[in-house]
Amino acid sequence: MKRNNITNHYGHFPPAYEAVEPLDLEEFLMTQLRSEDSALMQELGDFPDDDLKVEQVEKECRTIRHSVPEDGVELDPHVSGCVESYTQPWLVNILPCACSCSSSIYSTDLFLFALPHPHRRPHPLFLPQVKSPTLAGLSDDSSRTLTSSDFDLRGLTPDQRVEGLTAFSSHEELDRFNQEARQGNRHPELFALYPPLDEEDAVEIRPIPDCPKEHTGERILVRCQAIKFEIDIEPIFATMALYDLKEKKKISENFYCDLNSEQFKNFLKPHTPHMDHSTLARSAIFSITYPSPDIFLVMKIDKVLQQGEISDCADPYVNLRESDSAKNKDKLDKLRAQAEAFCHRLGRYRMPFAWAAINVMEVISTAALDVTDSDSLKGGEGDRLSDEDLLKYLADIKKTPQRRIKTIPGCIKLDMSPVHDTPMGCLSTELIPLIPVAEKNIRPIKEVLEFPSNEVYVPHNIYRNLIYVYPQRLNFVNRLTSARNITIKIQFMSGEDPSCSLPVIFGKSSGPEFLHEVCTPVTYHNKSPDFYEEVKLVLPARLTDRHHLLFTFYHISCQQKQNQSASCETLIGYSWLPILNSDRLQTGQFCLPIVLERLPLNYSLHTPEVQVPPVKWMESHKGLFNLEVQAVSSVHTQDNHLQRFFTLCHALEGGATFPVRVREEKIPENKLEHELKLSIISLSSSSLEPLVLFLYRVLDKLFTLIMQPMVIAGQTANLAQIAFESVVSIVNSLHSSQELVRDQQGRNSLLATYLYWVFRLPDPPRDVQSAGAAPEGRYSTMGRATAATVGNMLLQSRVRSSSNPDIPAPSTSAEDAEVRNILAAKVLVSLSQGHNNPGSRMSTYVDTNSHQSPTGNTRPSNRKQFHEELALQMVVSTGVCRENAYKYAWFFFELLVKSMAQHVSQLDKHNVPRRSRFSDRFKDDITTIVSVVTAEIGTILVKQQKELEQAEKVNISLAFFLYDLMSLMDRGFVFQLVKNYCNQMSAKGVAMPTLISMRLEFLRILCSHEHYLNLSLFFSSPASAPASPCPSISSQSSGSCSFQEQQRILALFELSPEFKQQHYLTGLLLTELSAALDMESEGGKVQRKAINAIFSLLCSHDLDHRCIKTDVRAKVAALYLPLVGIIIDSTNYLDFTGNDTRFHSIKSTFIYIAPLLDDLENVPPINQSVAMAIAGNPFNTLGRNVLVSMHGKSIATLPADTSRHLLVCFLWVMKNADRSLIQRWTVDMPPSQLNKLLELLTICVSCFEYRVMSTQALQKSQQAKLQLEEALLRGMGARGEMMKRVGGNAFPGTLTNMACNSRHAKSQFLENLRWRKDLTQWRQTNDRQDKTKAELDQEALISGNLATETNLIVLDLLETIVQAVPMADCKDSVVGGVLKVLLHSLTCNQSTTFLTHTFSTLRALVVKFGDLLFEEEAEQCADLCQKVLQYCSSPVDDNRSQACATLYLIMRYSYSNNFSRVKMQVTMSLASLVGKSSDFQEEYLRRSLRTILAYAEEDTEMQSTQLPSQVDELLRNLNSILSDTVKMREFQEDPEMLMDLMYRIAKGYQTSPDLRLTWLQNMAEKHNDRKCYTESAMCLVHAAALVAEYLSMLEDHKYLPIGSVTFQNISSNVLEESAVSDDILSPDEDGVCSGRYFTENGLVGLLEQAAELFSNGGLYEAVNEVYKIIIPILEARRDFRKLASTHDKLQRAFDNIIQRGPKRMFGTYFRVGFYGAKFGDLDEREFIYKEPGITHLPEISHRLENFYCQCFGEDTLVMIKDSTPVDRRQLNPNKAYIQVTFVEPYFDDYEMKDRLTNFEKNFNLRRFMYTTPFTKSGRPRGELNEQFKRKTILTTMHAFPYVKTRINVIQKEEFDLTPIEVAIEDMQKKTRELAVATHREQPDAKMLQMLLQGSVGATVNQGPLEVAQVFLNEIPADPKLFRHHNKLRLCFKEFIMRCGEAVEKNKHLITSDQKEYQQELKKNYNRLRESLRPMLERKIPELYKPIIRPRDSFKRLSFRRAQEENS
Repeated sequence: MKRNNITNHYGHFPPAYEAVEPLDLEEFLMTQLRSEDSALMQELGDFPDDDLKVEQVEKECRTIRHSVPEDGVELDPHVSGCVESYTQPWLVNILPCACSCSSSIYSTDLFLFALPHPHRRPHPLFLPQVKSPTLAGLSDDSSRTLTSSDFDLRGLTPDQRVEGLTAFSSHEELDRFNQEARQGNRHPELFALYPPLDEEDAVEIRPIPDCPKEHTGERILVRCQAIKFEIDIEPIFATMALYDLKEKKKISENFYCDLNSEQFKNFLKPHTPHMDHSTLARSAIFSITYPSPDIFLVMKIDKVLQQGEISDCADPYVNLRESDSAKNKDKLDKLRAQAEAFCHRLGRYRMPFAWAAINVMEVISTAALDVTDSDSLKGGEGDRLSDEDLLKYLADIKKTPQRRIKTIPGCIKLDMSPVHDTPMGCLSTELIPLIPVAEKNIRPIKEVLEFPSNEVYVPHNIYRNLIYVYPQRLNFVNRLTSARNITIKIQFMSGEDPSCSLPVIFGKSSGPEFLHEVCTPVTYHNKSPDFYEEVKLVLPARLTDRHHLLFTFYHISCQQKQNQSASCETLIGYSWLPILNSDRLQTGQFCLPIVLERLPLNYSLHTPEVQVPPVKWMESHKGLFNLEVQAVSSVHTQDNHLQRFFTLCHALEGGATFPVRVREEKIPENKLEHELKLSIISLSSSSLEPLVLFLYRVLDKLFTLIMQPMVIAGQTANLAQIAFESVVSIVNSLHSSQELVRDQQGRNSLLATYLYWVFRLPDPPRDVQSAGAAPEGRYSTMGRATAATVGNMLLQSRVRSSSNPDIPAPSTSAEDAEVRNILAAKVLVSLSQGHNNPGSRMSTYVDTNSHQSPTGNTRPSNRKQFHEELALQMVVSTGVCRENAYKYAWFFFELLVKSMAQHVSQLDKHNVPRRSRFSDRFKDDITTIVSVVTAEIGTILVKQQKELEQAEKVNISLAFFLYDLMSLMDRGFVFQLVKNYCNQMSAKGVAMPTLISMRLEFLRILCSHEHYLNLSLFFSSPASAPASPCPSISSQSSGSCSFQEQQRILALFELSPEFKQQHYLTGLLLTELSAALDMESEGGKVQRKAINAIFSLLCSHDLDHRCIKTDVRAKVAALYLPLVGIIIDSTNYLDFTGNDTRFHSIKSTFIYIAPLLDDLENVPPINQSVAMAIAGNPFNTLGRNVLVSMHGKSIATLPADTSRHLLVCFLWVMKNADRSLIQRWTVDMPPSQLNKLLELLTICVSCFEYRVMSTQALQKSQQAKLQLEEALLRGMGARGEMMKRVGGNAFPGTLTNMACNSRHAKSQFLENLRWRKDLTQWRQTNDRQDKTKAELDQEALISGNLATETNLIVLDLLETIVQAVPMADCKDSVVGGVLKVLLHSLTCNQSTTFLTHTFSTLRALVVKFGDLLFEEEAEQCADLCQKVLQYCSSPVDDNRSQACATLYLIMRYSYSNNFSRVKMQVTMSLASLVGKSSDFQEEYLRRSLRTILAYAEEDTEMQSTQLPSQVDELLRNLNSILSDTVKMREFQEDPEMLMDLMYRIAKGYQTSPDLRLTWLQNMAEKHNDRKCYTESAMCLVHAAALVAEYLSMLEDHKYLPIGSVTFQNISSNVLEESAVSDDILSPDEDGVCSGRYFTENGLVGLLEQAAELFSNGGLYEAVNEVYKIIIPILEARRDFRKLASTHDKLQRAFDNIIQRGPKRMFGTYFRVGFYGAKFGDLDEREFIYKEPGITHLPEISHRLENFYCQCFGEDTLVMIKDSTPVDRRQLNPNKAYIQVTFVEPYFDDYEMKDRLTNFEKNFNLRRFMYTTPFTKSGRPRGELNEQFKRKTILTTMHAFPYVKTRINVIQKEEFDLTPIEVAIEDMQKKTRELAVATHREQPDAKMLQMLLQGSVGATVNQGPLEVAQVFLNEIPADPKLFRHHNKLRLCFKEFIMRCGEAVEKNKHLITSDQKEYQQELKKNYNRLRESLRPMLERKIPELYKPIIRPRDSFKRLSFRRAQEENS
């Protein structure tokens, strides 16, 4: 089962890759159907047919009816086309059985019960309460081993014994019994327990695009509740709209409302004929697409026109108060009467009054719903009313909110809130009721149309046809007549007669819904008014040249004069605007002239800019009236290119009269084709927004052109190619646009939406009976020459494809004749082949070189199919078009698929078989396309590495294309395409990992097909049990089965060509996996992808309802047997640390140390003489940190989570495969392969170990659960009964074996226990810290069940192997191998269920192979004893009783010849256990010892032997060893004290090396738990030194260390291990030094662990010293593999030094002094404590304070807060005092020469220093000139780091510094800091500025300037201080220089906004320098005697300067 290990490194090329030929699937299925095996087909269910169905989906409409044009109008083709596309249903390809793997996984509910936790150890929370430690008890003599009073074992009650321990008649019966117990209550679905893949690892799925919807932004509901002024005298009208200040534009239409009382409404009765319901709205929904803080809601308030300026009208509102009614009553009544009079006379005219603005975002973000904007109503100014003025006001208000604008006191009350669901009773902007409709007649809410501030790229989706007219300004300044109060009447006319005015203008509030005319508000006495009116009109669907806007200008008389008629209007003039200009809607800004007299006849046919002679114009035809027209229309494109394209298309379809008018030009029929081509080409030039808005229509039209050949003026127009190129160009520009969204596969969302929802096949080409016959339907000929008549001639040339443009005129050369003959032959052939083939491609076959006469050749006119035409276009495209078509192939693929699906759904009605659906030519084209796309991917990979992402996207789209084709085409054909792809994708010149990654992504998508299993023909799998199974394999040799049979079985586990052919997709996928595992790739990405592909597949099978039956599962598993072979071969690559973040695990790998064996083939998987056997290592979590690969090349291991995925796949196959088959396989397997299998099982156990969740909440919940389940399942109380009734014990992992009462409940529970994404977002929540208790419990529950199930699968397989090994065949090594795996599984956290079964299996092994085990497997027996003993101390009763039974059985079966060895091993194991006091509970162990005694006493068979008395003696010994733990338990909470105690115990065992070693390891374990890796490593170094002492006495090898002296470089402390004397170490048969560590392997193992720990602790230099001792040993053994990995680790260590050298954090040190009798022997002792890198003084103080407060009480403990010496006489004898001081390592100057690096300054430390400030007066701090400092130097007993974290202080020295010395020291420190900060490689600006601030800042207290003034101002009188004075002066010189450098440096670091700051710094620096200069230049003459003559020095100086100048 070897694979070709081809070493493909990253850049190497793959070997030739040849995918096998696939089966012809359709043929195979037919054969199967014809075969007699109907049961097979029956069981499978029919092989599924098509998946893709085409269905219509009704459009979801927001309104109660579609928005459509008014009835009874004949629409032009473009409008009717638009309306149809906006209202017809969507057309969607649907997979009816789309329960594919991606969606069906993890969907069942998770049933949460108190499932027993698969977690062995209870939390300290539930330990028996221990008294506070009494510290005085430690004052015993430290050399004595601590003991305590012996417990009487016989006084305890033994646990329940395991029944029938020795009662079985045969081994077979024992096996059968164990097997039945194991199979009960198992979880059927392994993957239901396994967390789903990461999102990024899951198989690609095509997201379904959102259904197209009308665009809406963020929606805000505004309810207008009140508008109140101080006085209430007349009706007022409000208009609201949104403005965007930043974009300077209005972003919504107006919303009108009024809150007038009935009284005021009656004032206006004469002017409002009726009020429509829709105009009564007081609430509106505004939409904001681009929210910004600059959006304002502006409310404008109008009132009825009256005489007077705005300010005059506002005066009463400002000056009068309704509240002073007594005073003002008459005035108010008078004003009301006036108002009523104006309303009657001028009620239809308005005037501006006031406005208010509210910042929308401020309101919404503060979540305030009521906005009361009081007193901010601004009065209007008559000449500043336009929107520009308004925006200026808003900008001013935003800048200076207090700006003075005239305000009117008042209050507006609005209610604003975000809207998510449309409220009841809404109306759309077209006034159509929205869903939900209100039941009763409530006040409506209006949707306000948004005018987005920037482009919105959402295609039109509803019919909307509105225009907005904005009169802007009028200039009548030069008009002499009394035109002052001007209004404009606006009408929309369909002709020139006054009756032609149309009711299309939307009304305002409280009036009719639609109006014929509207008047603008009047500004009083203003000859050039600004207008702010918005007139909203609905456009008729059919517009003519006669439609126009008519403007009539009037002067309004406010005051009625006596002699004047009743009318108040005086006509001034007219203007108009035709709505169409050259058939195009007129929008934009206009400036129109004004006609003074009557309008001329036919005026509407031209624009007013055209001067008509007899008309009198105002100001000689000058433009006086400015207005703007805007359209919001989904039928008028407002883009020249689009307009032209649509117009010409409709001309072509026969809707126009020639010549066709397009804008200014007229196009005759003969130019139509040319112009149409130009317009198609220029489509992609149209601007993006209109193109997107009309995208669906444009694409539909282009596809129609591709499909329909056009005849223009009797000539065939070939438009298909050019239309196709245009589609490609549009697709390219949409993808290239930065503004448009793409999904994760790079598909443009607009196009994806179009394909999924909108696209439908273009109408089939129109057929004609014969040339010249009358065409059908709408193409009837009229009298004039329409385009349609011309079009009819086309159909004679139907035979031609529209794909071949520009075919020249017919010619009749010989060559042509030949071509024609060939063509005719082809046609005949294809006719004969395709007579039953509706898809036959006659009509579109064109040889690109052929010349055909358009009339001469009559080919059969089958309908042309769109998919064939499209495929042909893709094949024949060239140049840029081809490049882009393949770049965005996804679009054309999905287009092909959708058109094919529609084609198939039409064929389905005729029951056409799958093979005949598509023509052979089409298949050829598809083959070509797939081949070209694949080649394209290859090209990108070879040439453009940067475009890798592009290649990946194309690759994915190709995969989805073939995925879809499987549902539509002949599947054998699709497999051929897959084969071609795979062969093409092994191109030379591309890195192998990239290729595999591409192929994998491709295959993963194909394999995610719903019918993948059937496509892989899993039912034809040969892999059931052998045809003639060998009976009861375990009882006979395998020889009787034939060799062929054996080979056949082994072949099933290999990836053979037959397998690959039969199971095509599976074969390809496994081939890729195999190749991926055999190579290195960056970060294991390729391997990860390959493994995840298999994982996803198995996961989908496991949770697929179609695979529930066991026999179906066995067949599916058989499909993956080759996977098992692949995984076994890749054992070396697996990382089984299980270091998976989601299990919050500790890293726990185990050691393999490669053995010294020549024959690597026969290496057992785990070598017997391993220094630390995997399972038995008493030092387990550490010992598992190194993996030395066993066989094969050194290969990058897979990441842990990927390994885990691969292993769970292996376990799934093993769980579901046929059992007899697996058994035969293990029998036939060669030994080397079997060893690999056992190694793999060991890895599985490590990988699926139950991870203890690290959060406290979880620990608590687990403990509670443990207790709860004990109670529940033991049947305590009603709840226990209930659980029993529902089969509560039917859960995997449960603690008891009670019979299950309800199978139903069990199946229900198992069904429900699984990951479910909607319950636990496992992926999303795994890193969250705030999970609920329920979530935590549930995670724990599921991962516990996973651990149990995976381990039980391993156990099943181990039993299968042991039972299958025939009695004679190499059983010793197999049994040993199995035992190793079992022991390893006991090392890991396991559930009680699993442990029960494992102990049963272990006992069976002891019974069946006892002698073999005790003789051959001595090492393993030691491990076995230790594991079992460990479980004897378990708090869980079941675990304990199983362990006791097993330990007794070991003693019983070893009694005859190996008992002394077992005794020694058990004693050693116990000493090792005692050290791990965290999870060791001696009261349980004592009870277990009592139980074993009970077994011995009750074993009737052995009563006649010495066994009971021997057991009794052994147990008494064990009991005495337990005494140490009592003491250790007391110090559980004080780690330093605990380590001191363990240190003393280890010292007490100085005479017993084995036990001392064990205790050193226990200490290392403890340190490791506390993450003190360095101390842990030191313990191991001491242990290694002990072993070295022993080895150097035993044998004299040069390469071995000479005792502990060799270790001095690592630590000077190690010499204490040389105290072991010769007589103690004389090895004798009693087993002294017989442990596995007292060997060369053991020494190497200890040192390797130490190196690993030093590395973890960041002491990489020590790693080097450790390996210096290991390397000679490895060299002597010639173990080059190990040397390679060692040097690799060294390189990593050195790399780490280089990279992290200066950044490493070493320990922090504190002096801790204990004072007071309460401390016992700690009284008056001082220690140096070593704490982690960045520990602050308060942290350690709090820790000690908290702990000792618990010991002595809070009142008793006092923390001394300073570092002054403690005076014992002043202390209270009844209190305990602790003093903590920060200390730093101290070195003499000579030492500093050797300690250069950071590491050297932090290693081997024995001296520490702290400083205490003081003054002579007794205060700690004082003025500068009186501040002294005391330095205290402490020396410790040992050097740090040591085997413990605190060491006694044995010596103390002190010396004092004078004030000037203190100043010198401070200045030196400051200077040093500045220098460091300035010269850093990557300077830190903040740090530098902080230092500068403290140095040159003007206000620094006791800063440098003050220091200088105190000490340097005058020369000291005392000559002794001269030197100090001078030294300080020089310090200052350097300091000021450094300051200068720092200021300069800062100049380059600052940002632009810090320039002033820099100038300030520079100023301060200069000031400081000037202040210091006199002091620095004053030297003490006595110190400076001249050495060089002055003149020389001057010359030298000037010479230097000259040099500098020259340079």
